[in-house]
Amino acid sequence: MALCTAKLIISSLLFTSTILFTANSHTFSRSLLPEELGLKKEKLSHLHFYFHDIVSGRNPTAVRVAEAKMTNTSTTAFGAVVMIDDPLTEGPELSSKIVGRAQGLYAFASLSEIGLLMVQNYFFTEGKCNGSTLSVLGRNAVFSGVREMPIVGGSRLFRFARGYAQAKTHSLDLQTGDAVVEYNVYVFHY
Repeated sequence: MALCTAKLIISSLLFTSTILFTANSHTFSRSLLPEELGLKKEKLSHLHFYFHDIVSGRNPTAVRVAEAKMTNTSTTAFGAVVMIDDPLTEGPELSSKIVGRAQGLYAFASLSEIGLLMVQNYFFTEGKCNGSTLSVLGRNAVFSGVREMPIVGGSRLFRFARGYAQAKTHSLDLQTGDAVVEYNVYVFHY
């Protein structure tokens, strides 16, 4: 009888631990400590570069891919969507060293002014940032002096990134639409 009771208790314990183990191994979420992912101290970095938006010529880096029926009659190009793969350079000249690319899109999202919705990844190709990205999602009122857009994430060097980008038009050719924009980016990351 005692042997039978012991077997029953052991069986019961094994069954309970199996249920607990199974329940825990399929948990949807759990809390982690940053150290568990190899994260160390959070840093603040400043990046400075120039964004070249080339819409004219034989090799544009910004191409309109969609528009609304009213886009061409709108004073703000409302409804136009532009896909980009713009070079990012150290200096304002296109011939200066390329440090990355701005890849994504911008859309004309305002009826009352030239206000862009920016959805872009800044993909870096130089130095310690090589292979890393920063993601921007925000509003860009292009005729304002300095515009601020949020950095909402990143990859590799910029994992868990958050911060902001300040954009200031360096030059704009009103005939071609080509622009060079100076960027100062401030980002917290690990």
